[in-house]
Amino acid sequence: MIRILLCDDQEIVTEGLHLILETDPELRIVGAASNGAQAVEMAAVLQPDLVLMDLKMPGMNGVRATRAIRRAQPAVAVLVLTTFDDDSWVLDAIRSGASGYLLKDTSRDRLIEAIKDTVAGKTHVDPQVAGKLLQQIAQRDPAPEPLALVEPLTKREVDVLRLMTEGLSYMEIAGRLFLSEGTVRNYASSIFAKMGVADRMQAVVTALREGVVLSLKPEARNSK
Repeated sequence: MIRILLCDDQEIVTEGLHLILETDPELRIVGAASNGAQAVEMAAVLQPDLVLMDLKMPGMNGVRATRAIRRAQPAVAVLVLTTFDDDSWVLDAIRSGASGYLLKDTSRDRLIEAIKDTVAGKTHVDPQVAGKLLQQIAQRDPAPEPLALVEPLTKREVDVLRLMTEGLSYMEIAGRLFLSEGTVRNYASSIFAKMGVADRMQAVVTALREGVVLSLKPEARNSK
């Protein structure tokens, strides 16, 4: 059973989420907070497995609440559920420890899948906002520290990772780079191993959270 704490300042949203999520027997709503401060207090008492967090709320917003919850209870996952696909707060939430984010127009099945995967250690990123987040990173962090990798990514792997952050599917990436889908998947597997992540969503969120602008070692620049 996955214990979920809802946090949204709109009562109709929390009521709707309650009805939707509890149609799955593996999910249980243990509480609903109307602002960030209340979410922090309730998370400490209820010890949920996951907090489904809105961002724009009166008082303590979702970014600050995410940071506070993750610092006090690292085992509690936070999944952001927001309305705005251009909201810079989403990037701040990820950097504050959120495991991923979805837009509120996501389907029931995808939301439930994202909750279960997040608790299992995976990450979900809505592809509609991934590219915009990358642009925000470039504007905020013109010279970020490069991410520590097991070994440097090749130029082609960097191309694949950048297209992942734009929300493209493996098939779309293959078309953009004139490769087969199988080849793109092989590059993706290599990227995950070098970044120390389990899947493409974790790779994307890691890149976004760390403000990654990948710098290649000279020997990697000519790699195919």
